[in-house]
Amino acid sequence: MGMTAVRERYRLDLIELQAACEANYARLMRLLPDMRGLVGSRRVALSQGEQLLGVLVLEVTESCPYTTTLQVRQELSLPWLPLPHMAVRVYHDARMAEVVGAENARRFRSIYTYPNADMHQPDEKTQLNLFLGEWLGHCLACGHELQPVL
Repeated sequence: MGMTAVRERYRLDLIELQAACEANYARLMRLLPDMRGLVGSRRVALSQGEQLLGVLVLEVTESCPYTTTLQVRQELSLPWLPLPHMAVRVYHDARMAEVVGAENARRFRSIYTYPNADMHQPDEKTQLNLFLGEWLGHCLACGHELQPVL
């Protein structure tokens, strides 16, 4: 069990991370197709039947020629569910979207030695990007344009 085994595992992790980032780019472009020209935010209602489960808010915070930075958060969720809030950087030329911060927007390194002071999981970045994918997938499945309240 030499260094090769360790390097193999991380190479596989990077492939998984890249796949998650590419899938999230596609999901975000479906939810916010005009993000490159957008100033402000889009709100998507998440409902099941008549019940409103929450509101997904996608807010453009920075727009550069090749990248867009978004705040992705949920409002009005179930009281016992912590409200996810993530900063996501979208790379248009690479067609990838990557979580760059979560909750209190602490920065993530991709691989942590474990154990560590903050008890990050070794592959926390991949886990966050996979979580973002599940969350966006759920929003695409049960989301619809939030009607303005008159």
